[in-house]
Amino acid sequence: MFKMEFREATPSAVASPNSSNPSSPSTPTSPPVVISPCAACKILRRRCADKCMLAPYFPPTEPAKFTNAHRVFGASNIIKFLQELPESQRADAVSSMVYEASARIRDPVYGCAGAICQLQKQVNELQAQLAKAQAEVVNMQLQQANLVGALLCMEATAPPPQPHPQQLAVDTFMCSPQSYHSNPGFIDDDENNNNLGSLWEPL
Repeated sequence: MFKMEFREATPSAVASPNSSNPSSPSTPTSPPVVISPCAACKILRRRCADKCMLAPYFPPTEPAKFTNAHRVFGASNIIKFLQELPESQRADAVSSMVYEASARIRDPVYGCAGAICQLQKQVNELQAQLAKAQAEVVNMQLQQANLVGALLCMEATAPPPQPHPQQLAVDTFMCSPQSYHSNPGFIDDDENNNNLGSLWEPL
């Protein structure tokens, strides 16, 4: 036979909704915040602790960063490197490891050294082009200075312009008014004319 058990209902269990204090406002319950594990813990398939050392540097939105670094260095080595550094230098160390791991995956032989050599080659080529351009600028400045000096010498050695002959005669006459004394014929003609005039005067 079935046994039926009856439990006495407690007051709190049978309390009606109206029995609560109407003066106290009902506080809405916020939904639980789901914290996604960092990319490192997600790839390693382990539980991400609250104080996970890799969480600040490998966010869940960038899984490729930890994938490349883990492939080249290994998770244990990455954690060991970060533990040996102060917290202020860990971000730069992670950036360096990620860059070096990406370069090693692109170029398994030379890695980041190949990229550095390529950049150094470009720097040398640009420096050579800059030196060539500077030499051309100096050469053009020297040519311009020589041209200006030649023009100044030509202007200094050029003879003065010759005046027109008619203008020269007029200028000579205006500058020497005593030139009429050199021709006494004018004076003699004036005296003869005066003598002739005295002969024709009435007696």
